[in-house]
Amino acid sequence: MVVGLGNPGAEYEATRHNAGFMAVDRLAKRLRRFSGFRRDGATVRGEGKANGQVVALVKPQAYMNRSGVAVRALLSEGWVASELLIMTDDVYLPLGALRLKPFGGTGGHQGLESILAEIGTTDFPRLRIGVGPAPSSADLPEYVLAPFTAAELTRLPDVIDAAASAAFDAAAAGITQAMNRWNRYGQDPVEE
Repeated sequence: MVVGLGNPGAEYEATRHNAGFMAVDRLAKRLRRFSGFRRDGATVRGEGKANGQVVALVKPQAYMNRSGVAVRALLSEGWVASELLIMTDDVYLPLGALRLKPFGGTGGHQGLESILAEIGTTDFPRLRIGVGPAPSSADLPEYVLAPFTAAELTRLPDVIDAAASAAFDAAAAGITQAMNRWNRYGQDPVEE
């Protein structure tokens, strides 16, 4: 199951914080026999196939800082945290850099913090999509909720395509192979 994090509502569609939603939407176009998205409780979801593997796509419909509620509900349906791939924006990576990990900390990300609070673990795979660092004078919440700049928008389609491809590879071939292929995309890996 691939869970893209973002904020619902038209006013947030083109913001940095919605990189996870954007990547899930792009991944839906890559899957075979995609069912289309439908509202299901606190999420919008659909499913399709990646190289014969059934892949469920989910977009929580609560704000980013409440994403964990939807993830907890998914686990109550029988999903296991290690079967999820959480896709989210990351302001500590340059625009376009991707970082797949099988588990890890939250890095202060509100969506990941919410998931940790709701399910009690960070032992779930995640794909962080670099949206570029905030200028030193910027307020971080304002920065992530702001639209991409015109210059960033010229690169954004390639970034979202790459994120969707990385998620497809993780679903079809496993997180390790996807990490080996995609963790150097857009930059040399950043030490944490």
